[in-house]
Amino acid sequence: MSFLEKMKNEILIADGAMGTLLYSYGTDCCFEELNLSHAEQIQQIHQAYIHAGANLIQTNSYAANYIKLQRYGLEDNVKEINTFAVRNARKAAEKDSFVVGTIGGIRGIKPNMVPLEEIKRSFREQLYCLLLEGVDGILLETYYDLEEMENVLPIVRKETQLPIIAQVSLHEVGVLQNQTPISEAFKRLESLGADVVGLNCRLGPHHMLLTLEDIPLSKHAFLSAYPNASIPAYTDGKFHFEGDSNYFKQSASAFRNQGIRLLGGCCGTTPEHIQAFADELKGLSPISEKIIKKREQIQVLKKDIPVREFPPLEEIVNDRPSIIVELDPPKHLKTENFFEGVKAFKKMGIDAITLADNSLATPRICNSALGYRVKKEIGVRPLVHITCRDRNLIGLQSHLMGLHTLGLYDVLAVTGDPARVGDFPGASSVYDLSSFELIQMIKQLNKGYSISGTHLKEQSVFSVGAAFNPNVRSIEKAVQRLEKKIHYGADYFVSQPVFSEEKLTEVYEAVKHLEKPIYIGIMPLTGSKNTEFLHNEVPGIKISEEIRSRMASLIDNPILAAQEGVAIAKSLIDAACELFNGIYLITPFMRYDMTVELSAYTKEVSAKITRRKKHAEISTI
Repeated sequence: MSFLEKMKNEILIADGAMGTLLYSYGTDCCFEELNLSHAEQIQQIHQAYIHAGANLIQTNSYAANYIKLQRYGLEDNVKEINTFAVRNARKAAEKDSFVVGTIGGIRGIKPNMVPLEEIKRSFREQLYCLLLEGVDGILLETYYDLEEMENVLPIVRKETQLPIIAQVSLHEVGVLQNQTPISEAFKRLESLGADVVGLNCRLGPHHMLLTLEDIPLSKHAFLSAYPNASIPAYTDGKFHFEGDSNYFKQSASAFRNQGIRLLGGCCGTTPEHIQAFADELKGLSPISEKIIKKREQIQVLKKDIPVREFPPLEEIVNDRPSIIVELDPPKHLKTENFFEGVKAFKKMGIDAITLADNSLATPRICNSALGYRVKKEIGVRPLVHITCRDRNLIGLQSHLMGLHTLGLYDVLAVTGDPARVGDFPGASSVYDLSSFELIQMIKQLNKGYSISGTHLKEQSVFSVGAAFNPNVRSIEKAVQRLEKKIHYGADYFVSQPVFSEEKLTEVYEAVKHLEKPIYIGIMPLTGSKNTEFLHNEVPGIKISEEIRSRMASLIDNPILAAQEGVAIAKSLIDAACELFNGIYLITPFMRYDMTVELSAYTKEVSAKITRRKKHAEISTI
C-alpha cells in the first residue's frame, strides 16, 4: 500500500529537520556529503524520527544537486551522494515506514539567480538517481519561486507514477513572493500532477495555520504542512531554535482541523517536536469537510497613490532638452559649500541634482538626507543613487520605503564600487542584488508589493534610472546590458562621462534604436593629475591621448588647466547636444563653478539647436 492510500483514512506523521540536528552536533559543512562519510550518524537521525512516531521519512538529499554541490567541489558526486541518501534512509526504515526522495528548491528571493534550463538539467540528474535507488515517492520542498516549481514538477510526473509531494515556502502569510495567493498556487500544482500540496519552512505553526485558513480541501490532492520550530536566534556566532515541543502538541489538532493529512517539521524541529505531533494525533482520522475563512483583499485606490511634485525625468528628456548635474555629498559634516552649489544650479534651471551613494566606496553624508533638504529647502529635484553594495535585501527594502515616505521618487539603481576600493577596505560588500534585480525590486514596489510578495497598502511612484558605461571595448555588449535593464524596468539611463566626440557618435549610433532616453555624461577636467587619475584608476572612464596631452601641457598652471578642462567639455557639449536630449554634468571636487558655467553653455547650445530644428521644420512646410 502506498502512503497515498494510507492518507485516505489516516494522518501520516513525517520527520523533522535533518540539518538542524547535524548543525547542533557541531557539523557545519555539506550535510548531504555526510551520507558518505558519516552514514551511521545519518541513519541514527532517521531512526530517532521513526521512533518518535514518523511514518514517512525523507532522504538527506535536499541540496544534493549539481548546482549546490558545486560550492563544495562535489558536483561530480551527485549520483553517489543521492544513492547513499536513499540507502541510509532504507537501512533506518522499519516495515511500515515510507521513504521519499527529497529535492529542494534552488531559487530563493532572487528568482533570476539561476537560469531555469540549468535548474532543470541539475534537477533531472538528481531525480534519476533517487528513482533508480527505489524510493516510495518524491518530495519537492522549500520552493519559494513558483515558476521553478512549475517547471520541475512536470518533469517528475513524466518520469514516474510514484506519489509526488509539492511544498512551497512563503515569506508572508497567504501569498508567494510573486504575489500568487497560496490557494491558487495549490490548484496549479495539483493540475501539474502533485498528489500532495503543502507548505514547509520559513513559517512556524502560528503563521502557517493562518495561511491554511483559506485553503479549501481538494478532491484530488491532500494537504501537508512542515512548520519551523520557531524564529531562529543568533548567539555567539551560532543559530539556534528555541521552539518548545509542547507548543507543537498544542497546535497539532489545529493542523488537523485545517485538513492536513501529512504533518512534519522543518528548521529547528527535533524528534521531540515530531513525537508531540504523533502523540496528539494518534488514532484521529483526517477531516473531510472544512469551513473556509476568506482573507480580506487589500485594495489600493487612486487617492492612495502619491502625487509627484516633479514629472518623471524620462518624460522631460523625451519632450525637450534636459540637464541634470551631479554634486557629490560631502565626505565631512560641513555642508555650506554643497548647498551653495545647489542654489547656484537652481538659478540655472537644471532639472535635477544627482546625489551619489558613497561613490568609490567612500563614506559620505547620506544622500537621502541631503536629498530631502535639497527638495524641501531649495526646491530642486534630487536624483538619489542607490547601490547594491552597502545594504542587504532588508536594508534596500527599508531604504526604498523611506525614500517613498520622504517623497524622493527619482532614483538611480547602480551596482556600486566594491568596498575594497574605498576608505574602509575591511568593510564588506553586500551585493544581495545586482543592479538588474534592484531595478526589478523598485518596479515591484510601484505595483504595491515588496520583494517578498507582501502588499504594502500603497503603491510607490519611483522613476528608475540606470547606469550606462560606454567606455568599454565592446559597445555592443554594453548596449545589451541596457536592453536587459529595460526588460527589468529601467525608465532612462545616465552614462559615465565621455571624453571624445568620436565616442559620442559611436554611442549615439549604438543606442538610437532604444525606446528609453539617455543622459550622456560630460565631466570637466581640472588638471593633468586629475586627468591621469580618471584615466588610469577610475573604473569605466577612459580619456584620449590627445586630451591627456593638452592637460599635461598646463600641469604648472592650474588656472589655465581648469579653463582648458571647461573648453574641452564645451566642445563635447556642442557635439552631444546634436545627438542627445539629455546632458548629465558631473561636478569635479565640488568645483560647482565649472558646472554652473557648463550648465549655462548647455542651455545656450540646446536653445540654438532647437531654434534651428524648428526653422527647418517650418521651411519644409
